[in-house]
Amino acid sequence: MSYHLKILGGGQEVGRAAIEVTGPDGSIVLDYGVNFNPDDTPNFPLQEMPSKVKAFIVSHAHLDHVGALPIYQISGSKPIYGTSITKEIGELILKDFLKISGPRVPYEWVEVKKTLDNFNTIKYNEEFEVGSFRIKTSSAGHIPGSAITVVKTNKGDVTYTGDINITNTKLMKPADLDIMRDSRVIVTEATYGKFNHPQRKSVEDEFYNAIMEVLEEGGTVLVPAFSLSRSQEILSLLAERNIPYPVYYDGMVKTIMEIMINNPEYINNYEALKKAYNEFHYVNGLQDRKKAYKSNGVIVASAGMLKGGPAVYYFKKIADNPKNAVFLVSYQADNTPGRKLLELGKFDEESPLLKARLQLFDFSSHAGRDQLMQILKASKSLEKVVVVHSSADSAQYFADHVKQELGVEVIVPENGQEIQL
Repeated sequence: MSYHLKILGGGQEVGRAAIEVTGPDGSIVLDYGVNFNPDDTPNFPLQEMPSKVKAFIVSHAHLDHVGALPIYQISGSKPIYGTSITKEIGELILKDFLKISGPRVPYEWVEVKKTLDNFNTIKYNEEFEVGSFRIKTSSAGHIPGSAITVVKTNKGDVTYTGDINITNTKLMKPADLDIMRDSRVIVTEATYGKFNHPQRKSVEDEFYNAIMEVLEEGGTVLVPAFSLSRSQEILSLLAERNIPYPVYYDGMVKTIMEIMINNPEYINNYEALKKAYNEFHYVNGLQDRKKAYKSNGVIVASAGMLKGGPAVYYFKKIADNPKNAVFLVSYQADNTPGRKLLELGKFDEESPLLKARLQLFDFSSHAGRDQLMQILKASKSLEKVVVVHSSADSAQYFADHVKQELGVEVIVPENGQEIQL
């Protein structure tokens, strides 16, 4: 039987990542995540016959890559492989997902527990076997523990980038691309297939200078940020620069920061992260929240798109004072309050116009267009590129760019599509 890929999720969409690789004795699934409809209903990937699936390999702990894993533990028991920090953070993320979306999720806590019990931790650059597949991973540079996955078959190497970045950040060194040298087929994300990001150093400088401007005028700065990685990135940056004003952080940020501190081998600037943890103020309860928003300082709080969480509480407290500022540092999806702020200047249709200063800073942890090209060029044997984890127009734009530059076959698959290897 020939080897082939099947796109179970992530075809012409961001999130819901799920790529099946089938060989002579069954298949493995790379990631198994969720994304959401505009009404926040979770979308799950397509399902394969459980008897066919030998194992799951997880690239990293974001919900759009792990959120559906427990489905395959409902009536059976499937091994899962990923880094140790991905397992630890994944547990938090799955528990949080159940808490928020429980009635709309087809599994319960018992399946989450089975997912963790069946999770085998792996180290970068150590080869392991699942059936007839030999698998190796290396750092993807996206968030701590994120992995590029190489599946070695008798037809050549198939590489799945997962979410990938080659920018040097406080948390992450650039992705380790050596592993991709012999890749014949690369399944790549192209979240930013149309765009390049500005130089990270200039973004960091602009962000820090903007914060200092607001603080020196007596204002408060709210930084809504994803609990996983973006918050710790921002806190590390502020710690590294010895910011002379108080910094507060609120939400699941603390627990994830503690996991990162306990896994120093996955962190680029460990000293900055440790300093942030030791010197900045964790907000614990309502009294602390009042103190934070009344202070002349910085508040880093989840959620990054202002869809909920403590960031919304702070936003309502500081929004009507022009001395204050709201600095967005995360991607703002359609129909989110963060996107409405950028488009309308207000939280939602009913809200008054925002009086506080508003600014968006590009701290993306995904490679931009030219970086994605650089990643593909790491392979010296490339024949085929499959573009996933990208909107249809962004994927097509990037696919055309790759064809033109590299002259290889490029596929922009739909969910459910099979691709012969």
